[in-house]
Amino acid sequence: MEATPIPDFDAIIIGAGLSGLYQLYRLREQGLKVRVFEAGTDVGGTWYWNRYPGARFDSESYSYGYSFSKELLQEWEWSEHFAGQPETLRYINYVADKFGLRRDIQFRSRVTTAVYDEDSRSWTITLEDGSRVNSRFLITAIGPLSTPTLPNIAGRDDFKGASFHTARWPKEPVDFAGKRVAVIGTGATGIQTIQTIAGQVGHLTVFQRTANWAAPLHNGKIDAETQAKIKAGYPEMFARCRETFACFIHTTDPRGAFEVSDEEREANYERLYGERGFGIWIGNFNDILIDRKANATISDFVARKIRQRVKDQTVAEKLIPRNHGFGTRRLPLETLYYEVYNQDNVELVDIKETPIERITPKGIKTSDREYEFDIIIYATGFDAITGSFDKIDFRGVGGTRLKDKWKRGPETYLGIMVHEFPNMLMLMGPHTALGNIPRSIEYSVDWVTGLIEFAIEKGLTRLEATPDGVKSWTDHVRELGEGMLSNEVDSWMTGINSNVEGKQTRIVARYSGSAPAYRARCDDVAAKGYAELRLS
Repeated sequence: MEATPIPDFDAIIIGAGLSGLYQLYRLREQGLKVRVFEAGTDVGGTWYWNRYPGARFDSESYSYGYSFSKELLQEWEWSEHFAGQPETLRYINYVADKFGLRRDIQFRSRVTTAVYDEDSRSWTITLEDGSRVNSRFLITAIGPLSTPTLPNIAGRDDFKGASFHTARWPKEPVDFAGKRVAVIGTGATGIQTIQTIAGQVGHLTVFQRTANWAAPLHNGKIDAETQAKIKAGYPEMFARCRETFACFIHTTDPRGAFEVSDEEREANYERLYGERGFGIWIGNFNDILIDRKANATISDFVARKIRQRVKDQTVAEKLIPRNHGFGTRRLPLETLYYEVYNQDNVELVDIKETPIERITPKGIKTSDREYEFDIIIYATGFDAITGSFDKIDFRGVGGTRLKDKWKRGPETYLGIMVHEFPNMLMLMGPHTALGNIPRSIEYSVDWVTGLIEFAIEKGLTRLEATPDGVKSWTDHVRELGEGMLSNEVDSWMTGINSNVEGKQTRIVARYSGSAPAYRARCDDVAAKGYAELRLS
């Protein structure tokens, strides 16, 4: 009888971003043979690809970095409360070098297919160049926002000038001086780009389909005294992040919006509007994201701020969202974004009023007129959460395709495993607690590492979620989403992308409960010896 071949690796990780690097670090600690495949030319993931002008954190820098190494925490010094992309990428490279991670990473290696083999209980991974390797465990570290989408506009390839998607920005500098520039999109990346280049370009035309709420970032440099306090306070800060709803240093106000007087409510909004970071979104009254009347109070407040900051009231009204309340989409944080529209060289075009008909060799033609440009920037977002999975042909037991299995929305066990896909473990996949991403990453990686360690100790070679386990968790995630105003809004958080076929129907793609509750559920599974899984 022919012996079953031994896999090339104990584990293969797809992606060398924050989650992939930490997962590699943890599995190497266990003495496992691991290989990371990364499509880019270096580490960084999100912060490698997103080099657009103004890209930066909207989580506080010191709460975003890794917490697993006390030495690393004391060595690294963030220069700003919300670091920019170049500094963040330097940090990730520093981590990769400090822990010698690059030797187990294969760059310029895009995974195209991943097929499970029942006989060998392993995964065969095929790269874009046709090469193949086998691994007992397959770990996806491909990110919820890593597959950019371009708009379905005729003539995109006809434009003779330069054009870029924000998530595929060139490494070499782009000269905006004196240029006629178009930005299509006013989501988070659009806002950061617009506010950064408006002072550099000759003329900027912003094409807005959907207005988004935004609040001030209030960034600033970190002085030596504050730096010392940050380093001394890391244990307490990370403990706070473990306790809060979404792993940020901010947490929900226990009061409701109508439990205080009108004057006190207004003063609270004014205070939050003047503070750094996400406090106005996730540190606000406990009912603004579930009660329409409560949400209307904060929406009205921020709308008044926009009217105060934008001189032309016709433009101001176009910048105020009408189809969703404040915070029901992922909230962009801005720095003098609204003031950009007071500049003589900036024009806002509402494409709901005058739709874009096509891209022309010279620029963009709307129903109203044709605009000529030197540069077009597509800030048109991502095929979120499931999009990065759709780009790889995952095939489980009996050739089952993951894309087919998730056609009506993702079905997972704890957001980590999928029935009929044994030994495949997802980091930051659908139905996990997102929030402050690195805090969630570290927990997810540690849980996955614990499961693999358990399997090796027990001599287990096949780990699979059960149908009942998947149904129970998926139903739970959907129940948690009921009553959330955000799940009634078309956005990447509900799986909507008008530029991707089959993604025009809302789904519950993310876990809406608290991070502590999510961790408690996962911890309980581990404490009971993973008995809810099918192990052999």
